[in-house]
Amino acid sequence: MDKENIKDTYDFGFNDGDNSIIKFEPGLSEEVIRRISKIKNEPEWMLDIRLKAYKTFIKMSNPKFGPSLEEINFDEITYYSSSTKRSEEDWDKVPEEIKKTFEIIGIQEAEAKYLNGVSTQYDSETVYKKISNELKEQGVIFSNIESAIQKYPDIVKKYFGKLVSYSDNKYAALNTAVWSGGSFIYIPDGVKLEKPLQAYFRINGNKTGQFERTLIILESDASLHYVEGCTAPVYDENNLHAAVVEVFVGKNSNCRYTTIQNWSKNVMNLVTKRAIVKENGNMSWIDGNIGSYINMKYPCTILAGENSKSDSISVAIGSGKTIQDVGAKMIHIAPNTRSSIISKSISLNGGDSRYRGFVEIAKDAINSISHIECDTLILDDISRSDTIPTEIINNSESYVDHEAKISTINDDQLFYFMSRGISKEEAEFLIILGFIEPFTKELPMEYAVELNRLIKMDMEGSVG
Repeated sequence: MDKENIKDTYDFGFNDGDNSIIKFEPGLSEEVIRRISKIKNEPEWMLDIRLKAYKTFIKMSNPKFGPSLEEINFDEITYYSSSTKRSEEDWDKVPEEIKKTFEIIGIQEAEAKYLNGVSTQYDSETVYKKISNELKEQGVIFSNIESAIQKYPDIVKKYFGKLVSYSDNKYAALNTAVWSGGSFIYIPDGVKLEKPLQAYFRINGNKTGQFERTLIILESDASLHYVEGCTAPVYDENNLHAAVVEVFVGKNSNCRYTTIQNWSKNVMNLVTKRAIVKENGNMSWIDGNIGSYINMKYPCTILAGENSKSDSISVAIGSGKTIQDVGAKMIHIAPNTRSSIISKSISLNGGDSRYRGFVEIAKDAINSISHIECDTLILDDISRSDTIPTEIINNSESYVDHEAKISTINDDQLFYFMSRGISKEEAEFLIILGFIEPFTKELPMEYAVELNRLIKMDMEGSVG
């Protein structure tokens, strides 16, 4: 699919022009990192982390697995661009062009109907954030990382980079060096949120990088559902999105992290997400992957406490020249731990979807169980899909089972629908929705409806 056709079928492919008030020249250097740190008025310890990460980034190579990333030219990327002087808590004070963009996306409506709090990021900076007074009174913190460093430096210093260090991979190093924006969430003991908190990320600039950092901490007996979404304009050149997410789940706590990724097909999405779970805790990754030029994302959970659990349920659509190299990682350290990975992928119109997973059960993690289920639907003869699992069991008292299936749309199913007056195109769409139902049933209704609409747009003219 060419860029013009993408613009016709992708609702959020518009751009606002260059409305930045601060925009760095392309290229990465120590001076760039120092300028970012100065703009944010950071303490010396954070600048020190950034500079160490930069030195590590220079030395590290691209991953030796997955699609080639050699075409990324780090000298052509803009690493900081801001269109606002500060993050607002009053929607009316957000700059008009930015506000118009987020109103088209529907952020304010979602905040009013479904959410306890919302944060929106535009290029490098958070432009709007708000949390309900009720949550504030309970001690819940929901802000960007910059604000958290100023107000709660001891908490940030205790957790930042402890799960995803800058030496983890090249793009974690890049993020740590140039991060800007993202979410900081702290849930105190015993606080259970009934409505989600949501963050929304929008890239506007051309050949611009977005490098948000998300840090989530749940103390004991707490619960959180965090939802993030993302869009970007359609450009002829590629944009880079390299985020890092760290989640700390306390004893008896429950965290659900839902992503509806809807990047345009010129975004290279290279993300590191990792959680650690204490005794009796639970971590759920609900991951929807639509769009991107190259998408590499493998949410990881470290099951560090006895009886802790984690599940990952994902859907990925490889359409056109898109490469979806996605999956999940489960690392069992403690005994009696449970994990589940359910991966649904769809390849069409020459797309490439791959499941890349990793499960390890440590020697001391006795009586642990992991279940992996990978299903692929291939819709034509020019698309492909691969399943690339790694599974390691280091004791004889644990169990891993893996099942994988590749299928096409069944002619009998099509005949059944069409004999009842349903068009072939609509019948194919209904079959696809049935295929991904294990994923969509995990979403709140409003997000499931939106996901179905996005999938239908992405497949328009590609099936049948």
